[in-house]
Amino acid sequence: MEAPTTLRIDDGNGRLLVQLDRPEVRNAIDQQMVDELHEVCSRLEREPRILILAGSHGVFASGADIGQLRERRRDDALAGINSALFTRIARLPMPVIAALDGYALGGGAELAYAADFRIGTPSLKIGNPETGLGILAAAGATWRLKELVGEPLAKEILLAGRVLRADEALAARLITEIHEPEALLDAAHALADRIARQDPLAIRITKSVFHAPAEAHPVIDQLAQGILFESDAKFALMQEFLDRKKDR
Repeated sequence: MEAPTTLRIDDGNGRLLVQLDRPEVRNAIDQQMVDELHEVCSRLEREPRILILAGSHGVFASGADIGQLRERRRDDALAGINSALFTRIARLPMPVIAALDGYALGGGAELAYAADFRIGTPSLKIGNPETGLGILAAAGATWRLKELVGEPLAKEILLAGRVLRADEALAARLITEIHEPEALLDAAHALADRIARQDPLAIRITKSVFHAPAEAHPVIDQLAQGILFESDAKFALMQEFLDRKKDR
């Protein structure tokens, strides 16, 4: 992977921290950032680890790059430039944590919706103002947001341009924690630490089963459990549990 120009990447402690870094346009998502995030996905598909997505300079992402978006036509829309990336991020083998500060609007909000966990700061503003620009939120918001917050609130955001403050996003469970900006990354790493204490294979399989279509259950649950019942980690972890219980 060539050195990225729109991202800052920190690889360590069993996870990847990726910060969006286009301060001159409030971290707007352009084609270069999309390409570089695809490279990140390739890396995490080869070597599954937790991903922390964050912004920089007090902003997560103000949206898609309007200068580029203004010039896109029908064929660009049909190519699903952002939606293909966000779907790939949502399908990464290990969990994705979005640490949200300041604006997370439009494509920035849709990137956050693709994560498994979202935490924020008091200054967070999250929503989808696309209809005010004559387009729709076509990179996942029209279906992910309804799953995340329910239909009535999703319609307020998508059809009436409502932008949620941090406290409103927390009340709607769109985010699960609020931290001051200087503590946000520490909180994201603390969440990653909790995830990392679980069995990696069990996490990967649970994430896959969680996102399976309803008609695939319960068969897929039983097949997945069958795989885990044969894993070395299952025997070791359960034996540790029994040993601790015996020693009490």
